[in-house]
Amino acid sequence: MQFHVVSFEGPDLYARAGGLATRVEGLAATLSALGFETHLWFVGDPALPGHEQRGTLHLHRWCQWVSARHPGGVYEGERAKERELAASLPRFLLGELLAPHLAAGGRAVVLAEEWQTAHAVIALDALLRAAGLRERVDLLWNANNVYGFHELPWPALRAAARITTVSRYMKHRMREWGVDALVVPNGLAETAFEPPCRTSVAALRSRLHDRTVLTKVARWDPDKRWVETIDLVAELKRRAWRPLLVARGGREPYGDEVRRAMRARGLRVAERRPPRPGREGLVEALWDTGDADVVELCAHLDADARRVLFRGADAVLANSGHEPFGLVGLETMAAGGLACTGCSGEDYAVPGHNALVLETGDPREFMALFAWLRTHPDEARAMRRAGRSTARRYAWDEVLRRALLPRLGLAPRAEPARAAPGAAARLTA
Repeated sequence: MQFHVVSFEGPDLYARAGGLATRVEGLAATLSALGFETHLWFVGDPALPGHEQRGTLHLHRWCQWVSARHPGGVYEGERAKERELAASLPRFLLGELLAPHLAAGGRAVVLAEEWQTAHAVIALDALLRAAGLRERVDLLWNANNVYGFHELPWPALRAAARITTVSRYMKHRMREWGVDALVVPNGLAETAFEPPCRTSVAALRSRLHDRTVLTKVARWDPDKRWVETIDLVAELKRRAWRPLLVARGGREPYGDEVRRAMRARGLRVAERRPPRPGREGLVEALWDTGDADVVELCAHLDADARRVLFRGADAVLANSGHEPFGLVGLETMAAGGLACTGCSGEDYAVPGHNALVLETGDPREFMALFAWLRTHPDEARAMRRAGRSTARRYAWDEVLRRALLPRLGLAPRAEPARAAPGAAARLTA
């Protein structure tokens, strides 16, 4: 069995823009760890090799000839890349990999992500049918969000592939388009369960011990409730809770509107660029926050730094108004942090058990729930423990064994390497 994962985003810094990169990297790595030959096709860094092999995992950086003209990242020149993907990848994939593999008696699964890959999936389906090979290949197309839905050729896509999505919420949203999707949740890679560095967490907490530390890591997008978050910080400040919001957005222009909202509410804002990658750079960037109410981190946060930040904060605000899945909330749980989610696609969040779940953008809702936890620290510790237990059920190998492989009639060929038993559970609040 060959697996082929097709996505715009991928593991290169050039190809990272949001949760999709985390999803496909973890998915592909876990399929490989389960013993399947796995190929990840993505719009990668034009300066890196076109093909790279890591054991049974193959990385294919496609559209590099287009990306070379668009150095700003994966979504710069998006339309040109989408057209190139549909025009060149299906024929190459069939001729160079699928046809020889299928002729030798093998099978294949192609998992494509998001609207940018839809036309490539339709083209691949047509080529496989013309070659008499369609019955040997399972084609799946997955929606992580509603982006591009109004442009998709839904009848052709439904005819070409089985359609999946990441949550019950998204399944219901897709029914508006006449699509009955299968739910295959997002998962977490094993690295998400590595305990955050205790020394770094302790240093962060010691330095900020007299502040109410909140963090938010999300695209600059109205759906992420950034302005409502700023309103919350302003209200906490008014009530002398001494808030500090550690914010990491993206490159989206909506960030300018959020910054204007900060200034309009009288919040003091400081920009910090970690002097080096990883947790050490994060701690150094937050070592002297002065009288800032908001610290905007102006550099990529790798997984190691995010785990320290999520674990060390008093709460992680993953409180979107529209959230197809909510990977940040789940990553927070895995790191032993206190997740504060919305109530759309976060199927894993159980109010008051493993997370704070907000149904509105009203600051008073968060303040009432969080104030109760501040006066009941045992409950806060129990919520963090429950979150870690929940996250383990969403490890990628668990998701694949439970939700995907049985639908394909497959069983794992190997046992994936796991974090040390109980490593996440040994974290103390």
